[in-house]
Amino acid sequence: MFNEVKKNFGFGCMRLPMKENEVDIDQVKDMVDLFLAQGFNYFDTAHGYIQGKSELAIKEALTKRYPRDSYILTNKLTDNCFQTEEDIRPFFESQLELCGVSYFDFYLMHAQNARNFEKYKATRAYETAFALKKEGKIRHVGLSFHDQAKVLDEILTTYPEIEVVQIQFNYLDYNDSGIQSRLCYEVARKHHKPIIVMEPVKGGRLIQLALEAKHIFNALGDLSPASYAIRYAASFDGIFMVLSGMSTLEQMQDNVSYMKEFHPLEAKEKSAIEKVKILLQQQRNIECTGCAYCVAGCPKNIQIPAIFADYNTKLRDPNWNGTYYYGVHTYKHGKASDCISCGKCEAICPQGLPIRKILKDIIPIFEA
Repeated sequence: MFNEVKKNFGFGCMRLPMKENEVDIDQVKDMVDLFLAQGFNYFDTAHGYIQGKSELAIKEALTKRYPRDSYILTNKLTDNCFQTEEDIRPFFESQLELCGVSYFDFYLMHAQNARNFEKYKATRAYETAFALKKEGKIRHVGLSFHDQAKVLDEILTTYPEIEVVQIQFNYLDYNDSGIQSRLCYEVARKHHKPIIVMEPVKGGRLIQLALEAKHIFNALGDLSPASYAIRYAASFDGIFMVLSGMSTLEQMQDNVSYMKEFHPLEAKEKSAIEKVKILLQQQRNIECTGCAYCVAGCPKNIQIPAIFADYNTKLRDPNWNGTYYYGVHTYKHGKASDCISCGKCEAICPQGLPIRKILKDIIPIFEA
C-alpha cells in the first residue's frame, strides 16, 4: 500500500522559514531541493497553515519546479473552510489551484474530534472525498485526529473506507491521559490503518531541552535531541510516515541525515528517552505545539504560541531575559492582559489547552 512513497519521513509544511512575516521562499526551495535529492518525497500542508501561506509556498518551491510524479502531496479539509456539503467541492478545487496540482495523493479530514465529526458527517464530507477519489482527484482518503481514542474508534467504525490515520505521537505524549497517543495508535492498529505521525518533537519541546536532559542524550553520542524523538515514533510497527515541521535548512539537514538510512532505536537510546521523559514531566511547561490555529481568530491579535514559548523558556531558565522577548512578541500585537476571554482560541486548540487561564497566569510574569 502507498508504494509511491519512498521513505517513512515527511516534510510538514506548517512551520516554514519566515522573513518579515512572509515565507522565505528561497530557503524553502533549498529545503525542498535537499529533501528530494536525499530520496524523500512526502509533503504535507493544509489551507490554514501559516495563515494560508503554506499552500502558496508549496506551489512556488515544489510543484512549479518538479514533475508531478516526483513528489507526494497531502492536503486537508479544514473545519472552518466549509459550512455545507455544497461548499466542499469549490473549496477543494481552490486548494488544487493554490497548490498548482490536478490531484492530491492524500486528502485528510482535518483535526477530527467529537465536536467537528458531527459536522463532517452532516455535510457528507467523507462521502464527498470518497467521490473525489473515484474521479481521480484524490488518491487516498484519510483523517488527522485530536481527541480521545474512543472517538477515533467511532470514526473508523463509521467510515471503514478511510485508508490512513494521522495522530499526534511522541514519547512525552505516549501515555498522556489527554492526548492518548498510545491508545489512538492501538485503535488505528486495530482497524488495520497505516499511521502518519504528527508532532514527533511536540512543536519543538523535545528539542529545546534543559541542560540536564541534554546531557543524557549527549552521553550517547553526537545525534541531536530531534533524532531520538523522530526515530522513537518511526520505530513503532504500523507507522507509515513521520512528519517534521522543519523551519530551517539546518533542521532539514539534521533530520535527513539519520532518516535517510533509518535505524530503530537501540535499547540504550530507549533508556535515555525514559530518563528525559521523567525530567520533562517534572516541568510545568505549557503543552503548546505552536500550530498557531488560535492566532487567526483572536480578536485582539494575541500571538499566543509566541507568548507561551516565552513563558516556557522562562521556566527552563529563570535568568533568561524573557521580558524583552515578550515585548518583541507583543509589539503591534495583543498582550496577555488584552485577552477578552471570548474562547475562540480554546475552541480550536488541538491540545485542549485552557488558554484564557494561562494568559491570566502569564500577566504577572511579564507585565508586572
